[in-house]
Amino acid sequence: MSKSINTLEEKLGYEFKDKKLIIEALTHKSYKQPYDNERLEFLGDAVLDLIVGEYLFKKFLKSDEGKLSKIRASLVNESGFDKLARSLNIGDYILLSNAEQNNGGREKPSLLSNAFEAIIGAIYLEDGLKTATNIAIKLIELNYKEISLNSLFRDFKTTLQELTQARFGVTPEYKVLASRGPDHLKEFEVGVFIQDKKYAKATGKSKKIAQQDAAKIAVELLNKEL
Repeated sequence: MSKSINTLEEKLGYEFKDKKLIIEALTHKSYKQPYDNERLEFLGDAVLDLIVGEYLFKKFLKSDEGKLSKIRASLVNESGFDKLARSLNIGDYILLSNAEQNNGGREKPSLLSNAFEAIIGAIYLEDGLKTATNIAIKLIELNYKEISLNSLFRDFKTTLQELTQARFGVTPEYKVLASRGPDHLKEFEVGVFIQDKKYAKATGKSKKIAQQDAAKIAVELLNKEL
């Protein structure tokens, strides 16, 4: 286990002084220890929300609160943290029960996302916000070629298409279910269908925004089915 932790620390660019912290961050509740990573996950979630919020605040000086919130929501979620966790191969290090492992636990987006949040929480506890920020932002910038509203939204549609083609051999279909309001305040409700089954729906000020929000929800639902 110590060798595995050292390898993960090298990828993170951070060596834990207290190895108990990183072990706790990697321990799933199914492992049946007196501790698990849920408390650190809770802390890490809050820390990452602040880190990404401050990062976007400084990066997009002319963007309003609505746009900043959308970009942050595109990064600070299960899919976003799952992506960062996979870049570190966190699934190789998580401590799981045999039953959870046999159930594909090392590939579950929820487990990977939670472990990533817990690791950031552990780094924050041991070395503070600055170190946690440097590590998290480095990982985000390495894994996203572009950070903008358009590129992140485009990622959800691309991700969903890749998922549906791999799993079902089809591409998703988007349908306008309803439109409401006057022309200058029009809102569109869009559903995303896979093999004629509606997986998700969302509302937006344009069809494009509604499609992207629906794709994001569908991606999260499909990942939970793994």
